[in-house]
Amino acid sequence: MRISWIISLPGLLSVVSALAIQKRDADFYSVRTKLHKDMSGKAGDPIEKYFHESVFHPHYDGRFADKQLGYRERRHALSNLIQTYLATFSDIGVETWLMHGTLLGWWWNRKILPWDSDSDVQVSEDSMHFLASYYNMTVFHYKTPRIPEGRDYMLEVNPHYANREQSDKLNVIDARWVDTTSGLFIDITTARYNYTHPAGEGMLSCKDGHEYRDTYIFPLRDTFFEGAPAKIPFAYKEILEAEYHEKSLTLTDFEGHHFDDDKMEWIPVKQDIQKPIEAEKAAQPPPKTDAQKAEEAAKQSEEDKKKVEEAKKLEEAQKATEDAKEKAKQKAVQDAQKNDTPPDEQKAADKRKQNEEKMKRDVKKDSVPAS
Repeated sequence: MRISWIISLPGLLSVVSALAIQKRDADFYSVRTKLHKDMSGKAGDPIEKYFHESVFHPHYDGRFADKQLGYRERRHALSNLIQTYLATFSDIGVETWLMHGTLLGWWWNRKILPWDSDSDVQVSEDSMHFLASYYNMTVFHYKTPRIPEGRDYMLEVNPHYANREQSDKLNVIDARWVDTTSGLFIDITTARYNYTHPAGEGMLSCKDGHEYRDTYIFPLRDTFFEGAPAKIPFAYKEILEAEYHEKSLTLTDFEGHHFDDDKMEWIPVKQDIQKPIEAEKAAQPPPKTDAQKAEEAAKQSEEDKKKVEEAKKLEEAQKATEDAKEKAKQKAVQDAQKNDTPPDEQKAADKRKQNEEKMKRDVKKDSVPAS
């Protein structure tokens, strides 16, 4: 079945067509690819894991790429990736919003951070059900001024999306929007209502360990990102501070870049930044996988819970100490009132009483007749 339509993205996108392909687990041999060898890490991954990142970088799909892109080429590809994603989801009526590092890029200059190699977005649970039912394994063909020859983008839904539990650490990503030319992709996670959360109603949880109060997400705010209409969470600043700390919103030197306030751009300060960075990456620890990130997030969540419990215990202990001090203070006041010297009024009363008794004695003495 062929689906054809026009998606409006001002000045960027032209006529678009999409070909819906059969829903299935898309291994190397079942997808359209120009490679002769599968570069995904499927062979080394647990059988329960659905998405397999490439063997050369965790932010590339090894079914469609066998090497990393250069600095400029990657930035252009990521820009096209998010533009086509936002345009498609707007056209099919699926609400989506920017999150994590992509939201941080929006904070600075409404663009992808130049050192990033992927993008992160979220959808609601109902939206993920809709995508899985009607658009899984659909390929969308786009033409842009940067790629006049056109490029295919594939929406792939992880069948494990139906598992709502955070314990499914091998499948924390629910869907991906994949550039079938470069292998770059957008991670799509689902924000699900957690009906048994200790914090009560209104808590949203993702399988990667992130949790939010729904009032932090909704209502969504309208904005622009990479020149395309987009949406962001309502309390975006609080979310960014919680995930990346306040310093990330003001630090102007990071990852070999300096933020130019006049140009509103991150400017590379390394001379070799335009070249592929395989050598530099080789000298550094390999990037963490989604499973590792989820495990760390779970550990951090446990640590946060312990800190909250410890803070409560400390608060209770402090309150008990204050109560004990107050009781001791009150007792000391009572004891002092019992043992203190009578006030001036009492002294005066005692003096008057003594004088009266003396006068009575004198009167009695004067009234006795002389012998």
